[in-house]
Amino acid sequence: MTTKNLLVELFVEELPPKALKKLGEAFAGQLADQLRAQGLAGADSVVTAFASPRRLAAHISHVWLKAADKAVQQKLMPVAVGLDANGGATPALLKKLQALGADLSNPAAVVAALKHAPDGKAEALFYDNLVTGATLDTGLQKALEEAIAKLPIPKVMSYQLETDCELPGWSSVNFVRPAHGLVALHGSTVVPVKVLGLSAGNTTQGHRFEAKVSPVVLADADSYAATLARDGAVIASFTERRAEIVRQLAAAATRIGGGVKAIDDDALLDEVTGLVERPNVLVCEFEEQFLGVPQECLILTMKANQKYFPLLDAAGKLTNKFLVVSNICPDDASFVIGGNERVVRPRLADAKFFFDQDRKKTLESRVAGLDKVVYHNKLGTQGERVERVRAIARAIGQQLGGAGLALQADTAARLAKTDLLTDMVGEFPELQGIMGGYYARHDGLGDDIAVAIEDHYKPRFAGDTLPRNTTGLVVALADKLETLMGMFGIGNVPTGDKDPFALRRHALGVIRMLAEQDLPLQLDVLLAETVPAFGDKIVDASSALAGFMFDRLAGSLREQGYSAGEVDAVLALRPQRLGDVAKRLSAVRAFAALPEAPALAAANKRIGNILKKVDAVDAHVSEILLKEPAEVALYAAMKDLTPLAKTQFEAGDYTASLQTLAALRAPVDAFFDGVMVNAEELDLRLNRQGLLKSLFDAMNRVADLSRLAT
Repeated sequence: MTTKNLLVELFVEELPPKALKKLGEAFAGQLADQLRAQGLAGADSVVTAFASPRRLAAHISHVWLKAADKAVQQKLMPVAVGLDANGGATPALLKKLQALGADLSNPAAVVAALKHAPDGKAEALFYDNLVTGATLDTGLQKALEEAIAKLPIPKVMSYQLETDCELPGWSSVNFVRPAHGLVALHGSTVVPVKVLGLSAGNTTQGHRFEAKVSPVVLADADSYAATLARDGAVIASFTERRAEIVRQLAAAATRIGGGVKAIDDDALLDEVTGLVERPNVLVCEFEEQFLGVPQECLILTMKANQKYFPLLDAAGKLTNKFLVVSNICPDDASFVIGGNERVVRPRLADAKFFFDQDRKKTLESRVAGLDKVVYHNKLGTQGERVERVRAIARAIGQQLGGAGLALQADTAARLAKTDLLTDMVGEFPELQGIMGGYYARHDGLGDDIAVAIEDHYKPRFAGDTLPRNTTGLVVALADKLETLMGMFGIGNVPTGDKDPFALRRHALGVIRMLAEQDLPLQLDVLLAETVPAFGDKIVDASSALAGFMFDRLAGSLREQGYSAGEVDAVLALRPQRLGDVAKRLSAVRAFAALPEAPALAAANKRIGNILKKVDAVDAHVSEILLKEPAEVALYAAMKDLTPLAKTQFEAGDYTASLQTLAALRAPVDAFFDGVMVNAEELDLRLNRQGLLKSLFDAMNRVADLSRLAT
């Protein structure tokens, strides 16, 4: 049976632009999956998703008009239930066969053809049946209903449709937006399906203002995109429309010259792609006086409120020109350009007003106001929180740089949250920290404090940069540790996919700062020094928080490409200086590549199991009690190698330390082949256990090598 290509389109009112890409992919994917499940499309069927502000569509290649019939074996019931004492069919069996469509004109022949096969402890009857393949009409109807039901709709709308039955009335329909048209073409033939109160046809609508014809008639499934582009002035493909916007943005920047380029923002690009069906990029500008406002404010208001693309010069500074992606292509675009320039001007004027007003008060004068801002009902106000962050920052600063750094960190921590009370941050919460840096410079606090205030939220997301100076690093650590310990201390811990206080992100931020900056700080000490800042507001959750952070570290390391065995081996020791973790992992990876590694890992696991079964063992060895040649040889090798390995470990050369210990493989193998550890004589047994304990301690300074055993 030959196949044809299938095209399905839902024509709707304007869809949510931020969700459009996901909606288009989900609609096409679900439709194809459902058709494959029914045998109407194969694994080689190519699925092409289309999504524009007013349509969701899918083109699926190689779709059958009817699925192939399928031979299936169906379990009926136990033999004892289906057959009577004479081997005849019971009423229950006949009823079941009738439900399956069996021809019961000769029941005895049908029963005789049934197969008997074991089913658990009993024997069951099985019926070989030929299931008729689904037709495209019924299969697509089911697929379309399933695809719509499983769409990741952000918010469902309910609207009324007039019923087309004899009795007039209205029915309620639920969908992301009201739907007004349905196309279903198998080749050039309309597939008679219905959904959302619509019947399928071969016509759709083009661009709201610039379509050449209305309606747009589709000749067949394969001409969908070309026909919409030609007659409907619509680029139906989300991917192609996005690429066209990128091309036009680059071309417009080139025309302006001077090395300017549009700001790079994938989320904004996706959103704008979801707003237009026929993109047309236009160059606009605003008055240069607004460039006196911090560029982050102007960029944010243009992107967030107006969906414009600000233009940056070669040095990354904002220019007074910006790009608009219009949905129309008039011969004279001056009215469109002028309209957008008029719209953005009040936005920029507001930003300038906020900036000017905020600078009339110093950050220092705003500190007392934080006492009136509730942070958390169990943890007090922002003012109380600032005092906790200050205490933690002073402790960290003292460890890293003495009294001078502690004082700088204390000052930055005291002022870091004051920009929350400014008009600018009230309007644009995304600018918290950034505006604090600008206002600190205006107050004459110097770059060290200003940069620290600006950076103390970093890293804000995965891949974000770390604070640029040590003061900022200290305050950022203190801020995140206060959040983590406070939330854990009152029982607000992440569960499943719920993490309303972004504690996973905060934990990874602390981990990154400690590890990537190789700070000489012990994690357990840091957590212990954080607790006293809270007084009696929390319980000590240091242990639970440490476990949470090591779990986050383990996940992060696996994402970076380290194997589960390598990560488990290193983190099993809970190394408290996180800057060492990467070096330990490199050492473990190099050790695992040695030919001696498997045997030593297995021996290490064996030693660990032996030591678990006895009471606390003293890592002491009496040479007088070494009787067997193999234990004498092992002790001699350890005396020769372990001091060197220890020196290398203490110097931070973990790779060399493990490679030195790899030379113990032969004497360790010989020991287990020739020595009975659990000797009957107590003194011999304790001495051999002490020898193994010494070996175990020496082998597991860098990592728990038993975790490498397979």
